[in-house]
Amino acid sequence: MVTQTLETQEMKVAVIILNWNGEALLREFLPSVLRFTNPDLARIIVVDNGSQDTSLEVLKKEFPDVEVMPFDQNYGFAGGYNKAIEKLKEEYLVLLNSDVEVTQGWLQPLVAVLDENPLVAAVQPKIKAYTEKEKFEYAGACGGFIDKWGYPFCRGRILDIMEHDSGQYDDVREVFWASGAAFCVRREYYTQCGGLDEAFFAHMEEIDLCWKLRNAGYIIKVCPLSTVYHLGGGSLPMQHPKKLFLNYRNDLLMLYKNLPRKESRKVLIVRSLFDIASFIVFVLKGEFKNAASVYKAYRSFWGMRKNYTQKANSPFVHGSACRHSCMYRGSIVLAYFLRRVKKFSELTF
Repeated sequence: MVTQTLETQEMKVAVIILNWNGEALLREFLPSVLRFTNPDLARIIVVDNGSQDTSLEVLKKEFPDVEVMPFDQNYGFAGGYNKAIEKLKEEYLVLLNSDVEVTQGWLQPLVAVLDENPLVAAVQPKIKAYTEKEKFEYAGACGGFIDKWGYPFCRGRILDIMEHDSGQYDDVREVFWASGAAFCVRREYYTQCGGLDEAFFAHMEEIDLCWKLRNAGYIIKVCPLSTVYHLGGGSLPMQHPKKLFLNYRNDLLMLYKNLPRKESRKVLIVRSLFDIASFIVFVLKGEFKNAASVYKAYRSFWGMRKNYTQKANSPFVHGSACRHSCMYRGSIVLAYFLRRVKKFSELTF
């Protein structure tokens, strides 16, 4: 049942909030989006991913002016956004998590970065922790990077260490990936590169998309002139076995898809050694469900990789072009555990 009909008027930007059983999050975070988003610049759309709680009733009664796009089932993060974007025509799209608090003037700097350079495909704001506002937040911090073995990290977040924000990363700069928590992207390039991979369902799909965009010759940036606060863990807790499974499986798929064939073989072999070590650590700690998640991730990856045989040879993979300037040439895991690197500024690219 459609509670609020989508308007036909097109604007420059569409802010899309994907909701799934998030009535409490809507009440807490949607007011800031409504308050601080310029209505002359952007429309705000809540896409309901088949919620079974009272989300639709909350939207109808408490936020009657918000556009709602209800789906009949949960299509996941990737599928939900893809299906919504198919129905939109705005030039720029903001994929905004339902647990993000925005601030005054948050949207204009992101739009300005895209306006300034047509080669910039996507940009994220500075993302700080909602519960510890002086710290960067895990999912994106001040721009995403990746090491040669496929482990993501951020300016302001190395593995599980979040830095305090003292303005040390306040420059607008190129990054490897932009966070899906607040992801501002050109609709044209998003659709050109196939959007988010729906086989991922959730987790890592924005990094995969950014890699495809970079392989196609586009630029990803972070713009700290814009700040948002992310609660995080709204769908699954950080160490939930399901989240671990998706992160491990999807990281393997991402490497297989985006690296040249010869290079992917080497990377996946080394990556498997790191993951075997993780499996052993989980077992020694008695975290048997987490260990099982690693095993299930590999089993699922080997079953799915055949679906990407042709995609791995797609025109978006350009051999040496896959070694991007924002890819850390070493191992972030070894840098963390052996060299005690805890801050992004301590890394040398």
